[in-house]
Amino acid sequence: MSEEGRPAPKGRGSPINPPNRFDKTHHEADWEQLEHDEDYLAELSRPKTEYRADKSKSIVSENDSPDIPFRFSLNPYRGCSHGCSYCYARPTHEYLGLSAGLDFETQIFVKHDAAKLFREFLSRPKWKPEPIVLSGVTDPYQPAEREFQITRQCLQVALEARQPMDIITKNSLILRDLELLREMAGLRIVRAFVSVTTLDAELARTMEPRTSTPKARLTAIRTLADAGIPVQVMVAPIIPGLNDSEIPGILAAAADAGAQGAGYVLLRLPLAVAPIFMAWIDEHRPTAKRRIENAIRATRAGTLNSSAFGERMKGKGLIAEQVEKLFRTFVKRLGLDRPMPGTACHLFRPPGPCGQQWLF
Repeated sequence: MSEEGRPAPKGRGSPINPPNRFDKTHHEADWEQLEHDEDYLAELSRPKTEYRADKSKSIVSENDSPDIPFRFSLNPYRGCSHGCSYCYARPTHEYLGLSAGLDFETQIFVKHDAAKLFREFLSRPKWKPEPIVLSGVTDPYQPAEREFQITRQCLQVALEARQPMDIITKNSLILRDLELLREMAGLRIVRAFVSVTTLDAELARTMEPRTSTPKARLTAIRTLADAGIPVQVMVAPIIPGLNDSEIPGILAAAADAGAQGAGYVLLRLPLAVAPIFMAWIDEHRPTAKRRIENAIRATRAGTLNSSAFGERMKGKGLIAEQVEKLFRTFVKRLGLDRPMPGTACHLFRPPGPCGQQWLF
């Protein structure tokens, strides 16, 4: 049973479904009344993924955070069935009246009109082309993409318009679009950033239950690099006391696979993410809980999160400094300190109306 007293969900990253912080009233289930209803409890332990239509009227978001190295992003989905227990985006589901826990990974909102909205955005006279990131919040190649192909449709619009795109993913499904990405790379309008959190398949299976295996992600890096697509490995997040010792191994494996560069983000646990991740540790790493929690707090001035600009992505304190030094040492040693190639923004041309292809 999970910390809430409900059956622990199988194949999910969050063991709990914490209350929405915006709700004025919270309901607490009485699981004792169901302790003998084995069929019902078994059903609850295997929550299904549900897809809902998202009616957003815009698709490109803009941010001005000094901690984020891009200005514009496009997210084809809300929620993410990858179910990473540490995902910083979980609290965004609370704005939809849902929970940051199981709801975030089982209630997925699909932006069916994304390609049409993207085309309209790129056709604006005021648009001055610069790279747009796919996706920045939830993974554009999460399992939903197999069925809905929203990411692929947006990339097809980008290719037509010669709009530079940066893709962030931890799913080898990106290789489905290899030929499309190869054509974009020939125009210098695409770069890929593949997240590798651990080389331990068992850890990945429980902490990131519906992502690609570490081996598959390294294969994706190799295949993208061999196809001439600029690719960088992201060691993200680095979790002090859990996967920080893997930094040299991950970087070496990524360099061997052909990655051109590397970046990292230190774990941050905003709002509801903190109880979700700590519940995950309780279930999967109980004997190491105190060590991991103390190490995390040591990078956040005694707390589990810091929202201060300049430190929320890298942390501060001795452990944070040691992580950065270790990372930088091996990045330089392995030749991963090369900057990613720039993108050809000058090739941009406004896309035609929906369904119309360029003739010249």
